[in-house]
Amino acid sequence: MLASLVLLLGAGTPYAQSPAQTQSSGKADSSLMEEIIVTAQKREQNLQSVPIAVSVVSGRLAESVGGFNVESLKTLVPTLNIRKTNTALNQAIFLRGVGTINFAIAAQPSVAAVLDGVVLASAGEAFGDLYDVERVEVLRGPQGTLFGKNSSAGVVNIVSKKPGAEFGGYIDAGWFDGNETKIKASIDAPFSDKLRTRTTVTWGSFPGYIDNITTGPAKGKLNGYHRKGIRSVWVAEATDSTKLTFIADYRKSDDPCCVEVIGTRPTGGQAAALTSLLAGTDFLGNQSRKVRQNLTMRSQEEAYGASAQADIRLGEGTLTSITAWRKWNSTEIREGDWLDAGAAYVGINQLHDFGPQKQNTFSQEIRFASPSNGFLEWVGGVYFSKTKAERFFERDDIVCSASTLPVDATGLRPCTAAASTIITPMASANFGADFKNIAAFADGTFHVADRFRVIGGLRWTQDKLNYFHNYNPSPVAGPGLRTVATGFTGSDTSSNTSGRLGLQWDATDNIMSYASFAKGYKGPAFNVFFNMTPNDRNVIAAETANSFEVGLKSTLFGGTTIVNAAAYTAKYKNFQANNFLILNGVTITTLTNAGDITTGGFELDFLSKPMHNLSLSGGLAYTDARIDRVFTPAGQTPRFIVGSALPLSPKWKASAVSDYRIPLASFDVIPGAVVAYQSEQFTDLNENPLVRIPGYTTIDLSLAFADHNDRYRVSLIGRNITDKSFAALITTGGPGGAPRLQIPRDADRYFGVQFRANFGAGK
Repeated sequence: MLASLVLLLGAGTPYAQSPAQTQSSGKADSSLMEEIIVTAQKREQNLQSVPIAVSVVSGRLAESVGGFNVESLKTLVPTLNIRKTNTALNQAIFLRGVGTINFAIAAQPSVAAVLDGVVLASAGEAFGDLYDVERVEVLRGPQGTLFGKNSSAGVVNIVSKKPGAEFGGYIDAGWFDGNETKIKASIDAPFSDKLRTRTTVTWGSFPGYIDNITTGPAKGKLNGYHRKGIRSVWVAEATDSTKLTFIADYRKSDDPCCVEVIGTRPTGGQAAALTSLLAGTDFLGNQSRKVRQNLTMRSQEEAYGASAQADIRLGEGTLTSITAWRKWNSTEIREGDWLDAGAAYVGINQLHDFGPQKQNTFSQEIRFASPSNGFLEWVGGVYFSKTKAERFFERDDIVCSASTLPVDATGLRPCTAAASTIITPMASANFGADFKNIAAFADGTFHVADRFRVIGGLRWTQDKLNYFHNYNPSPVAGPGLRTVATGFTGSDTSSNTSGRLGLQWDATDNIMSYASFAKGYKGPAFNVFFNMTPNDRNVIAAETANSFEVGLKSTLFGGTTIVNAAAYTAKYKNFQANNFLILNGVTITTLTNAGDITTGGFELDFLSKPMHNLSLSGGLAYTDARIDRVFTPAGQTPRFIVGSALPLSPKWKASAVSDYRIPLASFDVIPGAVVAYQSEQFTDLNENPLVRIPGYTTIDLSLAFADHNDRYRVSLIGRNITDKSFAALITTGGPGGAPRLQIPRDADRYFGVQFRANFGAGK
């Protein structure tokens, strides 16, 4: 690992892009750093004056690593990890080792995703393609004071580009190995100096990189995508003191995606039969790229929404109102037996899932930001949101319970329609949840001396949560099915006061230090999922956090380098975690209060322009996140092991970016590199060796050719040039106890070319 870190620090690391690149096309005219403006405290501020650990990634940098969606950030922000699963419904964001692995509809994430001031109701919404991103701010640690209940581990704040004052735009097209095509276009079309618009459209298609070698209709490529979207931003200067911003977007995807490869040969009494049914797959762990299934797994999404923001100057302060409505429909079509045969043998069954979910959210925030030049700077306001989510889920089995055929070489009796007893158990459920959240908050900075400030804030939150669940049972037993009809309803109302308190001191004009204490809060939940049982009716208590953080932010070497560092420790009580159980031979999950956990570590970020046209940026993170105390209900055995590491929390992560622009006579040459390293991690609690992902390093290289004014640019791109294979997620419970592995696109070396043309004033 030490050699990898030396390589990263020598190359510069990709926590963010230099400010000049963030705010322009990428052509740097000076080695001096410009201000990086963030809205981490719900007002525009210089990054170096904000007493919070914040990583800033420009939209252009995120796109350079294959984005843009939230998943791109895992390479660029060392403290951020992603749980990549079979559908966006079940994916999650982790910060500092903390996140929520969740399949329940009546639960929410620990890391909030915020899009242009609007909090997304679920983590899955953030995994769709984003359109025209200016920057992403990753706020690490509890952010409950300003961002509310689902930010107990942090916030991913996404800020879109706003319309320009002049006509212009761009067209960006890329082609990559495997017939992957991406097209994006944007246009600024101001109607006047008082009314400006910016509209962006995207389209992408990729057949996939996993081969389904079945001989049936499902044969072909998997883990691809087919996506399209449009986003339009309108800004009106209604009066000299009033600015109105209206944003609307729509996106749709139909992805043959997220299939899991079978990592090892099946074991146990069915091993020979299962191995024969998986003939042609290679059982090579993270080197496997073949599956044999009779169902094409799909993740289908349709999302749209609108927001209206009014910023009104009242004296020297600003009153802001953000009204938003969003709708997100997501459908999961899942292969649950990972085989291409129905009931081929007695005791080997087929299991297929179909699960559409619909979600609507309305939110309203009103806040006032005081002037920034007085003894007290403060932001205060109120917030309301209402989310309604409903899901239908159906599980279809094929079971061969008996056969008159003799045992074959596998040791099992084969099944045919004429000689066997074959049944088709099926069950379905309708379930949903309503979330209502109201809050009042205030946060301020007291300038008690020229170089000394006291920071503090409070947020009062009330959650009202209701759920329903109706189960239509299978008439006969089947894998992963219950045979008893149930109907449940429940509700909970909870209140919480969270906040922060800290000190901030400017050692010099260019070095700021801070120390803070913050309380985080994640609302209560119910374990409402397909196979919900009477034992799941109890409320899952709210998750709370107490976090201590010290940090240093410095601007060095005459303004050419920024170095920021933070150290922290946080203790979470009633940590909401996933637990795996067996129902009729099938692994199912249940959400529970696991107990108490602690996460601690340190982080280092830097930006540097050591010479004209050369930019280096980077980050390094050490995280130690573990279970401290286990909560075990009376009469049950412990589910988790004290001292085990939290899932998806590698101890070490680091990443690096370099960008060098070499001017020639008639054009510029721009080589670039992205290097990322992470140490080993586990993808489930208890450090099961079957779900261990070894440490790995990836390297991306690019070589661009552009005219001096960046009107045109052609980029040659190589991803994972060392062809380092790795898994993004490993899950137990595959055929014959074999592990199932999610293999991401970037686990293989591939190449592409990208062309961009700017017109008018476009950048």
